[in-house]
Amino acid sequence: MPCATSDTSNTISVVVVNWNRKELLRECLHSLASQNLSDGSQPAVIVVDNGSTDGSVEMLEAEFGGDRPLPVQLIRNKDNRGFCGANNQGIAASKSDFIALLNNDAEADPNWLQSLLAAFHERPEIGMAASKILHFENPGRIDKVGHLIYPDGQNRGRGTGEMDHGQYDQVEETAWPDGCACMYRRKMLDEIGGFDEDFFAYADDAELGLRAQIAGWRCLYVPQAVVKHRRGETLGLRSTFRLELIERNRVLLAAKLFPIGLLFLNPFYYLLRLSAGALAAVRGKGEVGRYPSKTAVARALLKADLKALLLLPKMFAKRRRLVRRISTAELYALLKKYRIPLRVLTEEAI
Repeated sequence: MPCATSDTSNTISVVVVNWNRKELLRECLHSLASQNLSDGSQPAVIVVDNGSTDGSVEMLEAEFGGDRPLPVQLIRNKDNRGFCGANNQGIAASKSDFIALLNNDAEADPNWLQSLLAAFHERPEIGMAASKILHFENPGRIDKVGHLIYPDGQNRGRGTGEMDHGQYDQVEETAWPDGCACMYRRKMLDEIGGFDEDFFAYADDAELGLRAQIAGWRCLYVPQAVVKHRRGETLGLRSTFRLELIERNRVLLAAKLFPIGLLFLNPFYYLLRLSAGALAAVRGKGEVGRYPSKTAVARALLKADLKALLLLPKMFAKRRRLVRRISTAELYALLKKYRIPLRVLTEEAI
């Protein structure tokens, strides 16, 4: 089982990936400047800019450079390297034992980092910590409190869309954290690797989290670690390109990480979910029901599946290099424990 590392607040780095969201980025960084760490220190903040053209970099240099209250290390990319590649750059540039990720469209409560850090105290098997992520526009509604997964590889945030009545206010293990707002133990990332850059964006946190679980690491959900998230600011919730990435990466995740027996059943579960989703759409429910063009949805799914097929040999090669500390039976039990009900997945829009 993995070994513990030093749990002091001056070992925290926060990586923020940005692409053309200057105003949101400013507010995100102000929330990091207001963090209450137990020793009074500030986190090391690394912003990875993916080729922004909206003045984001100039704003950073003017407001967060030098001896400003929150000095920021800037990594400037000429092109958009995606969520995965940019976060990997930030992780590589950090020198901390614990690395937090925060979306540029999210704002963290003052005790966010300290609460996440506490998850690792005297728990050497904890490699990931999940936040309580709420809607920015309506903080009484839950965005995500950990994650769940369906047997075809489609994942969804736990509690998504529910009103927050305190039903998720207990510290407990969960499958993995949402990459919007989370913390990872560096020792875990050094052992299993960071984000899979073939995913580019979406389902990347699910792939990393399940890969970590397979390697014997665990995730703790910390309800005191609160973040408010402006949802869909990157590509938009009704973007067919977003849908394409989600579908493609669902297939890639299953091919890389699922037990062989479940992988053979993947088409069955996929068709079952599609059928349930179509029925829900007829009744005006679910994700598909919110897209104005169902033909565009079908095209995006077909295009995504064709792209996934081309990447399958690469995923199978990566599969052979996985760090494995749990048995196939334990992996089945894990997927069953964190399985999302089909009705919730297909009828409740995010």
